[in-house]
Amino acid sequence: MNTTLTIRIDDQTKKRLNKLASATARTKSYLVWNAIKDYLEINEWQVQEIKKAVQRADQPGAKFIEHEEVASWLDSWGTKNELKPPKRK
Repeated sequence: MNTTLTIRIDDQTKKRLNKLASATARTKSYLVWNAIKDYLEINEWQVQEIKKAVQRADQPGAKFIEHEEVASWLDSWGTKNELKPPKRK
C-alpha cells in the first residue's frame, strides 16, 4: 500500500531534483522514494550495529583499545608495513 508524504524543500534542492529526474528519466517521486529507502536502510543498520557493540562492551571481560593506541596505529598504517591492529587489553 502506498501513501502520500508532503515535504518542504528549498528552491535549490528542488532544481537539483528536477535536473536529476530529467537526466535519469525518472520521476522526482521515484528519486525521493529511493533516497529515503537508502537512508533508512543505512541508518537502521548503523543503529543496530551500535546497539550490538554497546551490548558487547557492557559484557564482563570486554576488551578495549585505548584511543591513542588506535590513532597511532592508523597514523603508521602503510609506513611500517603494519597490517594488524593493536591487541585489545
